[in-house]
Amino acid sequence: MTATPPTGNSLGIHVRWMIRRDMLEVSAIEQEAFEFPWSEEDFTRCLRQRNCIGMVAEIADSVVAFMIYELHRSRLHILNFAVLRSHRRLGIGTHMMEKLVGKLTPDRRGLIALEVRETNLAAQLFFRSLGFRATAVLKDFYQDTTEDAYMMQYALPAAAEAMPMPQRRAA
Repeated sequence: MTATPPTGNSLGIHVRWMIRRDMLEVSAIEQEAFEFPWSEEDFTRCLRQRNCIGMVAEIADSVVAFMIYELHRSRLHILNFAVLRSHRRLGIGTHMMEKLVGKLTPDRRGLIALEVRETNLAAQLFFRSLGFRATAVLKDFYQDTTEDAYMMQYALPAAAEAMPMPQRRAA
């Protein structure tokens, strides 16, 4: 009999709206997760916008993951998402994404979009495992490097026919 890692809410994950008091832990996760992290000013500027929402996942009153997304008329757009390295592959990111997918409705917002660095294979595989598909290559997308990004989208079945076909990368 093989042991399976704990997943989902068997870990006691609590997903809630991000508050100002979370910024220290969110910033630490951001610094650990990314080569080119957002600054605290980047978070503040983003979260001050009316359509920008922050969520955190807590275990035992400690923030272990966060997500920042924008509300648009027909879609949700993930701007930033990270799980504390020591808590990865436990189902926390999947649990947060399930909460976000639960906010979709076929008649209004039926799509989630995000960009992933072409070198971030772990994120590409994670999102693909959740049903996201690469729909475009965004050339020289990032300000900090000349790296390309993949536009990835998840569509509710009713919204899937409106999803653009993947574009091939020019050789």
